[in-house]
Amino acid sequence: MTQDQNGPVSGERRTLSRRTVLTTVGAVPVAAAAGTLLGATGASAAPATINVSAQRQTIKGYGAMAHAAWIGDLTASQRETAFGTGEGRLGFSILRIPVGESSADFGRDLATAKRAVELGVTVFASPWNPPASMIETFTRGSQTNAKRLRYSSYAAYAQHLNDFTTYMRNNGVPLYSISVQNEPDYAHDWTWWTTTEMVRFLKENAGSISTRVMAPESFQYIKSMSDPILNDAAALANVDIIGAHLYGTSYSNFPYPLFKQKGAGKELWMTEVYYPNSNTNSGDAWPEALDVGEHIHRAMVDAEFQAYVWWYLRRSYGPMREDGQISKRGAMMAHFARFVRPGYTRIDATANPASNVYVSAYRGGDTVVIVAVNKNTSSVSQQFTLSGATASGSVSNWLTDASRTVAPQNALTMSNGSLTVTLPARSIMTFVTSVNGTTPPTTPPPTTPTPTPTVTPPAGGTGPRVAYTMNSWGTGFTASIDITNTGTSAINGWTLAFTLPSGQSITSGWNATFSPSSGQVSARNVDYNAAIAPGATINIGFQATTSGSTAKPTAFTLNGVACTVV
Repeated sequence: MTQDQNGPVSGERRTLSRRTVLTTVGAVPVAAAAGTLLGATGASAAPATINVSAQRQTIKGYGAMAHAAWIGDLTASQRETAFGTGEGRLGFSILRIPVGESSADFGRDLATAKRAVELGVTVFASPWNPPASMIETFTRGSQTNAKRLRYSSYAAYAQHLNDFTTYMRNNGVPLYSISVQNEPDYAHDWTWWTTTEMVRFLKENAGSISTRVMAPESFQYIKSMSDPILNDAAALANVDIIGAHLYGTSYSNFPYPLFKQKGAGKELWMTEVYYPNSNTNSGDAWPEALDVGEHIHRAMVDAEFQAYVWWYLRRSYGPMREDGQISKRGAMMAHFARFVRPGYTRIDATANPASNVYVSAYRGGDTVVIVAVNKNTSSVSQQFTLSGATASGSVSNWLTDASRTVAPQNALTMSNGSLTVTLPARSIMTFVTSVNGTTPPTTPPPTTPTPTPTVTPPAGGTGPRVAYTMNSWGTGFTASIDITNTGTSAINGWTLAFTLPSGQSITSGWNATFSPSSGQVSARNVDYNAAIAPGATINIGFQATTSGSTAKPTAFTLNGVACTVV
């Protein structure tokens, strides 16, 4: 991505306008609609069926890029707005930062990244250029000063990426992943890579990188950049995430059959976009912002991405305006990001129940989230029907339209798994309910610990069940823990106790408070998951460092009751 498409910024370099490129390659039309817009009179859509048992991809989160060298760092209050999940917040759970070209640049985005990690956010990094000493110039078409990484410097470059990873880890930011190169196929102002070069680096050098590796981050999700990686077993073995950008990518090109065929165990992320344009102050253009809502829907449903990451987090065409307030485009992202949290799973839903109505659904434990976009000029009566689980009770909901921005609405009621709502003209709504009929949270899960309710032990039935899954790399790992209440009555407040093997230390966690960071650890509930209904399962987890041990805890207790480990 070029530094800016919204006027020059001090110290920024200018390059070929991406809008020029998008015109050349055939961008998705800005105002194009999927069908004829409904008129001013409301209409009824076909029922949208939500199958809560039909699971698709696991969601890693939603987020954006911070790049202090080009546009300045976020302020302290802007960080809270970006990564908090309460009212008036974006709820971002992913932050992308640049890899400095020299060690002197490593700390430019550290302050924002550290606060993001403290709030439970996943941080990953992308490089624009290797250190200057590793670059050689060559002629590429009409470009006589094109840059590429010298083959003799491949190993040194892998070490450079490792050095950045180590620096961030030692300063409180354990990177989830690091990319080989930002947009290697759109590198007029940075470093070009061919597919052959990328595959060779992955095969010969990426295995030495001490965190997850991402590639290739093609600027337009050009499959010829990633196909060779998927088709080369040695290269694929050293890649953890297939990353892609969606500049001008048509919706028809969103699906990726080859990834479905060969990407088992890998993740698929959309790591950069602005959509549909970068016009000055277009962040609040209405109803144009609804195009962003549809774009996210398509990225989740058609492409089945696990992450959706915007370009600049704070910009006049981005999710946060320069004054630190959420834009209408940001509202589109918040309708997903605040409520569809990391670890949730997309579930089957009728994606397009009426012309210009788009529906997607997600599940996290007993919580079901439905996001509905209505791009029509009139309201639409929409029925949602849940299958695969029992659901009756309160439905929390939020609305964005021309005059409201992620505004909480009066609670609705679902009866026998059915809910009929009126989607206002040109709007997006998020609905949150519970599949077991309990009252859903009125706000999304907070990203800071809250006081723990009174702990009562489980009653009846057998002991709780725990499933512990590790994903390790080099000197770090993540652990995902599923806790199932096998008793006959609800657990109201809980503490999960276990002992971490020697050499392992927790650096951050989610859905629980962990203390201490090593040895005998207690994971205590936060307010939104204090109650575990009979038969229900909740998920918690953490990221940790290790001196080499990948052993798992051998025993767990929940409120003092020994757990069955599966």
